[in-house]
Amino acid sequence: MPPSEPTGRPLIHPVIVPRADHNISRAHISENALKVLYRLKNAGYEAFLVGGGVRDLLLGREPKDFDVATNASPEQVEKEFRNCRLIGRRFRLAHVRFGDEIIEVATFRASSVADTDPDEVADLSHDGGTGRILRDNIYGTVEEDAERRDFSVNALYYDIRDFSVRDYVDGLPDLRDGVLRLIGDPELRYREDPVRMLRAVRFAVKLGFKMHPKTEAPIGRLADLLSHVPPARMFEEILKLFLYGFGEQAFEGLRHYGLFGQLFPRTEAALAVEEQGFPQMFIAKALASTDERVHQDLPVTPAFLFAALLWEPVRQAARELEAEGMHPGDALRNASFEVVEDQVKRVALPRRFSTPMIEIFQLQPRFAQRQGKRPQRLLTHPRFRAAYDFLLLRAQVGEVEQELADWWTALQAGDPIAPPPATPGSGGTGRRRRRRRGGRGRGRGGNGGGEDAGQGSP
Repeated sequence: MPPSEPTGRPLIHPVIVPRADHNISRAHISENALKVLYRLKNAGYEAFLVGGGVRDLLLGREPKDFDVATNASPEQVEKEFRNCRLIGRRFRLAHVRFGDEIIEVATFRASSVADTDPDEVADLSHDGGTGRILRDNIYGTVEEDAERRDFSVNALYYDIRDFSVRDYVDGLPDLRDGVLRLIGDPELRYREDPVRMLRAVRFAVKLGFKMHPKTEAPIGRLADLLSHVPPARMFEEILKLFLYGFGEQAFEGLRHYGLFGQLFPRTEAALAVEEQGFPQMFIAKALASTDERVHQDLPVTPAFLFAALLWEPVRQAARELEAEGMHPGDALRNASFEVVEDQVKRVALPRRFSTPMIEIFQLQPRFAQRQGKRPQRLLTHPRFRAAYDFLLLRAQVGEVEQELADWWTALQAGDPIAPPPATPGSGGTGRRRRRRRGGRGRGRGGNGGGEDAGQGSP
């Protein structure tokens, strides 16, 4: 049976908005997305632009990407495009690549097991303990596909046949009113996929929408379901929450709904004993700085983000190790590894990001060492810039003296700076003195290995 044939389920009659009554123009749609839509249509398949692209176009915003929904199976899509690759296990998707742009093509999905052809039921399974969907490759109709989507404003379809917009789930009124509403029974949908709670926060802050009361109500009660989500998937969600220009608002939203502690439990515990605005002020400033860089089209890195989010747990763990007698440098290093080891149980942190994050931590004490050639050596470190930016944040919230940050800023600008006076244990400006061993190793001239001998004098 073709994926689009009816399964006995009553059809939903959509609200159809003709081209003359909406603001979507093909001039604002990716040329490559139009190629995919037209080729599928000409091959006899249904093809719709769907999801965030339609939502953003209706809001007058520029979409970041364009997704297509169709009744063609992934294999049928692959036959139509030589530049296509099938991906995914949970959802079988077709990626049609045009240079750097990828158009994602998904086959219509069925809404539930009860409404699906019995031969396809084996392709869907649930975790009986939590209600989560573990596999979901059952194909359905466009009406069912609309019901299976998460939020009503993401379930609007642009029909390439007549350029109309189709609304199967009252998404247009929600879009007009600025309401984020989960389709179906919210508790059931959150149990099926707990990540929807994170998506609810993300879309609410990204769009500036208010959550529908029924969408909002179960989140705090179901927050612990996030502990069942694979850490690798959580890492991708963290990037979407914090590296797209609304990270500070996302942080506040996650804490408001009790979700942040499920993602960063040690950081949440540190926030509970806040002193003089720290560490919350530090995290907020780091996220605000990241948001500003995104808005300026400057690069951002997960390493710096995770450094900001995990700094206070690392500091606390290092203090505890120091109290047990461990050298401060070793304490900081061991604390960094300990915190990362705990954190990856909730949110994966690939080594390509955890390694530079730990280097940012370990460079912080070196900023206090301003005697001799140490500053110039530190300037040449590959991670200096990120560590310096981290130092500036610490100074902004009063964790270190602003004078220290200003000194390093002036040094980079080439301004002549007098080094601070040497302090005990700072290493001074000269070489470290060698200790005399039991009468041996006296310097020339019988000076007893004193200061001149330590400097290598004749």
